[in-house]
Amino acid sequence: MDKSVTKSSSEFISKDGSEWGEAKQWYWEGIRCHWRVLGRDNQKPLLLLHGFGASSSHWRHNAAPLAASGFCVYGLDLIGFGESEQPSQKKVPKLDNQIWAEQVAAFLEQVVKTREHGAAVIIGNSLGSLIALTTLFFKPELVSAVIASPLPDPALMQPTISSRTLWWGEIRNFLVKIFFHILPLEILVPLVSRTVIIKTALQAAYHSSIKSDKELQRLITKPAKKKTAARVLRSMCIGMATRKREITAPVLLSQISRRSTHSPILLLWGRQDNLVPLMIGKQLVKIHPWLDLFVIDETGHCPHDESPIQFNQIVLNWLATSLVVDQKQA
Repeated sequence: MDKSVTKSSSEFISKDGSEWGEAKQWYWEGIRCHWRVLGRDNQKPLLLLHGFGASSSHWRHNAAPLAASGFCVYGLDLIGFGESEQPSQKKVPKLDNQIWAEQVAAFLEQVVKTREHGAAVIIGNSLGSLIALTTLFFKPELVSAVIASPLPDPALMQPTISSRTLWWGEIRNFLVKIFFHILPLEILVPLVSRTVIIKTALQAAYHSSIKSDKELQRLITKPAKKKTAARVLRSMCIGMATRKREITAPVLLSQISRRSTHSPILLLWGRQDNLVPLMIGKQLVKIHPWLDLFVIDETGHCPHDESPIQFNQIVLNWLATSLVVDQKQA
C-alpha cells in the first residue's frame, strides 16, 4: 500500500464531513474492510473506532481537527458495519470484541504499520471503546493510549460469575444460539431500518434532538438496509452474548492494572448518557484510580458527535499530557 500521498486536514472532506479522508479497502482473513485516512503518514497514528450500528463516517466532526493537530487519522469500519463486508455465519460464525480486536490489531500492523510509525492512539465510541480496550490487552505494543467514550459492557453491571454457575452458562449459551436462530431477523431488521423505529433508537443515544440531522440518519440507516444486515446482526448477538468472561471489560481492566506498565486510558462520558450511565464510569475510576475520567455536560452517548468541540479539546489536551508522561515512564 502506498501511503506517500500528503493529505491536508481540509482535503477529501465532504460538505457535511461524513466522507472525510481518503477511502480505501483492505482484506483481512478474506474479509473486505473499508477504511479512511487523513493526515501525513509521518505523523503519529490515531485510529478512530465507531460504535454499534455506526461507521467511520460517524467521526465526521473529529477527523479533520485531530489531523490538523498533528495526527495521521485513520478510521476503520469494523466487520459487519459501515462499508465493510457483512460476512455470512459460515465465513464468520460469531462476532465479539476479541474478533474485532484481532481485526484492529492486524490493521495497525499491516496498514498503519506501527513498527515504522509508532504505536497508535485509539479512540473508541461505545462498542469501539470495548474493542480498543481488548486490543490494548492482547497487543499492548501496538497501542500508546486509549480513549473510551464511553466504555460499555453488560458485565460492568452484572455480579461476578462464580465457577459454580459455569454449567448454567453453557446451557444459557445454547439457549441464546437457539433463540437468535429462531428469531426472524430477516423480517425484523428491514422493518426496523425502514420505519421510524430506527430513528427513535438513534435519538436515545443523543441528548439534543437529531430530527434535522439527515446525514446522521442516513449514515446509520444505510448499512442496516443491506440484504446481509440480518445475518451479521445474528452473528453479533450470538457472539457478544456467549463470549468468554476473560474478554469482558471488568476482567480486561483488572488484568491490565496488574501489569507493571501499561498505556494510559481516558474515560470520556456524556453526563446525560441514558444508554451507559455515568455511574458506571465513576465506579470504574473508584476501582481503578489510574483511569482518567472527563464528563461533558448536555451530552448523551455519542460525545464525539454531539459535542465535538469540547470532545476534541479534551482529547487533545489529555493526549498532550498523557503521551509525554507515558514516554518518560518508558
